Formats: sequence, C-alpha cells, structure tokens
Amino acid sequence: MQSLKSIYCLLIVLSVLSFSCKTEKKDAIPTESLPVTKDAKQTDDILKHAKKFSIEKTGDVTVIKVFSPWPDADQNFTYALIPREKAASITLPRDAYDAIVLTPVERIVVTSTTHIPTLEMLNVEHTLVGFPDTDYISSEKTRALIATESVKDIGQNDQINLELLVDLQPELVIGFSINNSNPTYKKIEKVNIPVIYNGDWTEATPLGRAEWIKFFAPFFQKEAKATQLFNTIEKNYMEAKELALKATHKPKVLAGAMYKDIWYLPAGESFQAQYLKDANANYIWADSEGTGSLSLSIESVLDKAATADIWIGPGRFKTYEELQKASQTYTEFAPFKNKKIVTVANTVGKTGGIMYYELAPTRPDIVLKDIIKAIHPTVLPDYEPYFFKPLL
Repeated sequence: MQSLKSIYCLLIVLSVLSFSCKTEKKDAIPTESLPVTKDAKQTDDILKHAKKFSIEKTGDVTVIKVFSPWPDADQNFTYALIPREKAASITLPRDAYDAIVLTPVERIVVTSTTHIPTLEMLNVEHTLVGFPDTDYISSEKTRALIATESVKDIGQNDQINLELLVDLQPELVIGFSINNSNPTYKKIEKVNIPVIYNGDWTEATPLGRAEWIKFFAPFFQKEAKATQLFNTIEKNYMEAKELALKATHKPKVLAGAMYKDIWYLPAGESFQAQYLKDANANYIWADSEGTGSLSLSIESVLDKAATADIWIGPGRFKTYEELQKASQTYTEFAPFKNKKIVTVANTVGKTGGIMYYELAPTRPDIVLKDIIKAIHPTVLPDYEPYFFKPLL
C-alpha cells in the first residue's frame, strides 16, 4: 500500500469518481490562501462536522481519541499530548494510552499525501523528516524540502525502511490503514516510535474530512490557527452552497467510469454525492443507498444516463481520445458528444501526481466551487478551475 493517495485511488478512483476544484485567478497555492489573524487565540474547538475523533483538554494534558480509523474497526485509539516544558512534572499511566507525545513535535513522519497540505497550512512542514515514496508528493513547498534532502524517502507504506526511519529519529509517525494488518506499524512501535492513526478518510462528509486539521494542530500547539483555518474553509463552503441553491436549473449529472467492465460511481449517501447535492445538481443516483460506490453494468448506466448534461470525474482519463480508446460505449453518452466532461487528471504536480488526491480532502470549499462552476457556470462567472478542468 502506498500513501493515502493510494487509498483515495482505491476508494475514489476505483469508485472512479474524481471531483475537482478551482481557485480564483492567482498563482498562490490554495493552502496559502486562507487568512489567519496574527493575534489568534484559542477559540471554542468543539468539532462541528468530524465524527471519527475527539479532543479533550484537562489542565496541561490534551487527549485525542480516534474512533474506528478504518471501516469496521473493532478498536479505538487514545493519545495523550503533553507540553514539552511540562513533561518533568506530569506523570501519566502509560497503559492508559496508545501513545504519549511531547509537544510541539519537532520531527515527524507522515504517510499520506493528504497530510502534506495540513502541515503546510499550519506552517510546520519544516518538521517533516520522512515520507514513504516521496515521488507522490506534488506540493512545491514540500518538494523543495525533498530536493534539499530535508525530507527523506523511507520506502513504501507497507514496507517502510525501518533502519532509515530510526536514523531520522522522528518523534512519531502519522499512519493510516484500511484494516489492522499493516505489520510495518507494529515494527515501528517496537523500536519505541509512536504510530498515531489518522482516520480522516473514513469521515462521511467533505467538511468532516477537512476538520481533521484540528487533529494535527495539538501536536504542534497550533489549535487556534487550525480553528480559524477550518472556520474559513467552512464559511467558503457554505457561501458557495448558498450561491448554488439560487440556480433554477439542475443539470443531470453522470459520474465515474468503468474499471474492468464494471462502472463505479458514488452511492447516494457518499461524501461525493454530498458534493453534488450541495452544488444543487440533479445527480442521477442521488436516491441510491450506501456511503461507498455502486458497481453497475455499462448497460444500466447507459440506460439511465445517456442523456446526462454533464459528466464529472471519468477516472484518470485526460482526453476524449483516451476515453474513446478505452471503450467505444463512452461515445454514446451525451456529455461525450457535447464535450461536457470535466476531470481532475489534468491538474498534476511536478512529478505527475494528481493534485486532487493530495489537496482536495483538506479544501472541500475549492472542490465544491469546482463542481458548481462545472454545473452552473454563471453562478461563479469569474472562477477558474483548479482541480476539475475540461477533458482535452
């Protein structure tokens, strides 16, 4: 298993829905475009949307609980965070916690490309010392650290180079898993490096996933900044949603594509379908049950969606020519004939990584604006795509 990008490829690309986003016309990286006041103070940090973790602070100790960090997990994880300068005066029962971490963390390893934007938004990317398969990272800021060897490549997620990891002396590893069968993490823990599980990808809503910036923040004593950043993302998202609701026409939307003769598209209760609902779209499978993806025959999809107005996220296809070569049946859909297909595959980083898989979970406000622009172009007349762009 590679970085969490691979999980998004497995759970989203193989569900073959690729949503995308757009930013205003500017060169700034989206992770740098959120204002935070210099005198920010800790605000009420009650989680608004995230359901898979909690944060409680008692005195100087912050306790983070992660609930079911993978689907159908039968265990939760509890982590205690202690300010470095208070460590000598605080004693905690070690058997009560899965890990005890001193903060602010100065040396960290993360294992998902989706963690990179969060570190950058909190301005702590300089603490990153290692990452599995660094070619997957697209952010220019972190790629600069890789170029100077400040960030080392430590292998693959399920085959991390343990000797190199120990040499890097990280204070913790932020890990993820689709189940409880990653033996590498157990080996890391045996050499006394804590593994902290991140379960943001199991959240059911876009804003729930984005709110995991508050999970990272306490490790760096950046709670106030994380709260303000998330509040801005949430505000942007809700304002875009309100604009979309003003559109009187709801275009008929098709999503996904085929993988080995099976068409995968988002089920009606999935977070991808939530994007379409919030964008005021007429998603053809909006009434279907399930939070994952539907597996359908090409015939059934053609029967229901041949006359769709727009097709969002045809997997990794970049051009109409590629789509036609993959299956002639794709050409029978109206969005193919009318050139109304948008894809995230044409927004890539320096090493070829698709930016959507790195940045989108952190910036659902951009994703929603992308979808609104594709579905209701006049609602955001001056908006340009960042992730979702027309198929070439």
